Amino acid sequence: MRRFSKQLLAGPYLVWMCGFILLPLLLVVYYAFTNSAGSFTLANVISIFHKVHMKSLGLSIKIALQCTIICLVLSYPLAMILSKLELKHQSFIVFIFILPMWMNFLLRILAWQLLLSNNGIINAILDVFHLPNIHILNTPTAVVFGMVYDFLPYMILPIYNAMSRIRKDVIEAAQDLGAKNYVVFLKIIFPLTLSGVMSGIIMVFVPALTSFAISNLLGGGKVLLIGNIIEADFMQFFNWNLGAGLSLVLMVFVIASMAIMNRQSEDAGGTAVW
Repeated sequence: MRRFSKQLLAGPYLVWMCGFILLPLLLVVYYAFTNSAGSFTLANVISIFHKVHMKSLGLSIKIALQCTIICLVLSYPLAMILSKLELKHQSFIVFIFILPMWMNFLLRILAWQLLLSNNGIINAILDVFHLPNIHILNTPTAVVFGMVYDFLPYMILPIYNAMSRIRKDVIEAAQDLGAKNYVVFLKIIFPLTLSGVMSGIIMVFVPALTSFAISNLLGGGKVLLIGNIIEADFMQFFNWNLGAGLSLVLMVFVIASMAIMNRQSEDAGGTAVW
């Protein structure tokens, strides 16, 4: 009886999951395999192979990979530095990285749009020092910059959490046995933090691949990602069938990428990330 009462506590979550997760996914699948008349068709899914869609998907993957690599390169050494600080200093610096996430996402991107504009604050400061201005707004570089700024905390936190769990006496024991610093890193630190690295990669790569708001604001409509095409199909052209078909293909691609990275993490001795 007590076990049954505990199961009832999951009832509200099950209702929420069915109404706001499963039902929308079923609607996407329905629209993806039907046309405007409601007849079955594969045209919406196959349309991913159109030249425009393949070009946008390729650009999305390229920018998402660039964003993920930059975030990893910036986050890993920073996480190592944080893990070696005193506890009170660690908490304060982590708080600084989390603080921007409390602000609205669009407001943060709009702020960078103003900073990176030709007449923005950054160029005004460069003019004061008689330095050449930068003109990266409405380019893929600005989109990557905005993604790195927005998704960097999602890479730092899992790596930092994995690194903070490494016992210092393990590292000290390896050093006492004559292991050099690069050997300690390759044989101890990196393998023990691989699960955090994989988690960070997924948490950055997936939203970067499916993003459309950042490319709209910092790309100025000149950087056409697959997310922009899907958003336009739904919101501008009201072609829900085509938008759902492209969304379904993108969802399958994302799930496959997550499964591959999750398997690699398990094979390397890490824990599953999903």
